[in-house]
Amino acid sequence: MNVQTTDTEPLNLNSLTPRQIVEELDRYVIGQKDAKRMVAIALRNRWRRQQLSPDIRDEVMPKNIIMIGPTGVGKTEIARRLAKLAQAPFIKVEASKFTEVGYVGRDVESIIRDLTELAINMVKTHRLEAVQHKAEQHGEERLLDLLLPPPPPRPGFVENAGEAAAPTPHDSHEATRSKLRLQLRDGKLDERTVEMETQERHLPVGVISNVGGLDELEGNLRDMLGGMFQGKKKKRLMKVPEALKHLTQEEAQKLIDMDDAVREAIAKVEQTGIVFLDEIDKIAGRERTSGPDVSREGVQRDLLPIVEGCTVTTKHGPVLTDHILFIAAGAFHVAKPSDLIPELQGRFPIRVELSPLSKEDFVRILTEPKGALVRQYQALLATEGLTVEFSKDGVEAIADIAVQVNEQTENIGARRLFTIMERLLEQISFAGPEWPAKTVTITAEHVRERLK
Repeated sequence: MNVQTTDTEPLNLNSLTPRQIVEELDRYVIGQKDAKRMVAIALRNRWRRQQLSPDIRDEVMPKNIIMIGPTGVGKTEIARRLAKLAQAPFIKVEASKFTEVGYVGRDVESIIRDLTELAINMVKTHRLEAVQHKAEQHGEERLLDLLLPPPPPRPGFVENAGEAAAPTPHDSHEATRSKLRLQLRDGKLDERTVEMETQERHLPVGVISNVGGLDELEGNLRDMLGGMFQGKKKKRLMKVPEALKHLTQEEAQKLIDMDDAVREAIAKVEQTGIVFLDEIDKIAGRERTSGPDVSREGVQRDLLPIVEGCTVTTKHGPVLTDHILFIAAGAFHVAKPSDLIPELQGRFPIRVELSPLSKEDFVRILTEPKGALVRQYQALLATEGLTVEFSKDGVEAIADIAVQVNEQTENIGARRLFTIMERLLEQISFAGPEWPAKTVTITAEHVRERLK
């Protein structure tokens, strides 16, 4: 069974209805229709909100979602693909890594600070791509100046009007420069080296501690003291391609307005940001007076103002969290959503349960998605000249074994398929490149023999 997929042009989010959003998610995530419908509606509501008049727009708050289901059924993948589809700032955090203010660990406001940094990098990358062509032209000119410095001016030189114009040093320089430009573009100068002046920036600042918040303190200190430690300039010898890349990056940085990029990034975070809170069930439960879970309820209370809307101070300025979409997820094997504090429950009005995966789901996961597992292994082994084919009964045997192992041991959902596929293809991956026959067919008999 050869898995084939077709790529389509990226769609404009503004033109996607909830049904079309679900269809896009279907390309990557199998099943879980209810969860897909809910996140599709939440995403479409963001677009709808932007069409409203300003007087009512600020009153429409995002409907945060809790996804409940065992591990490996697609909770994280749905949120991740949704963010890519929306081209929105997205961050995935594990709730269990945060602690109540006053305890050792990270404070919850660092979620918004990290999301802001991601958004700035996203906007910066987009703007750098927009000016890349112009930056390459400027970088090329600077490199040509290094390869062929301009001639010094000749003061007092006056050309006689009655005589025929003789070639000037400037004309000769331009002709040589044009030849060098052609050679540079044809790659004929790749082995030449040029001497460049680069600036090193080393700041004698470092904070070594596991106390929450000090990682932000170190970053702020470095920014604040950056002007005092400009670093010394150092001359380096570089090959022409490396020098061209370095100069292009310098010119690209000059062409973008970072202050404006930061403002755009903060606006993106406030209006379209998505926070995925994984393992939220790990901070649910009754408060204890001692032991490792002493700050569970404290973390919930610290999360509450961020989820309901507050202003978080970052080194780039204040960020409002009122319209950030929060998607929480957890297995809830021991705790229940009702074990969360009532105030936090009220901030997640939409709950959707994801169903465990069946044998049919495993078969579809192996073959249907754009990045199907079978297709991944076929592509990997094709680099060795091996053609690996999976028969229909072979795929069904893999799915059947995955279901059996999940039932007999811990149910880890679709992640079980990675373990099984690695075990199944171990011999082919190791010895396959040396085999004379370059075509292998994985049948049900082969699966049962390798995995018995």
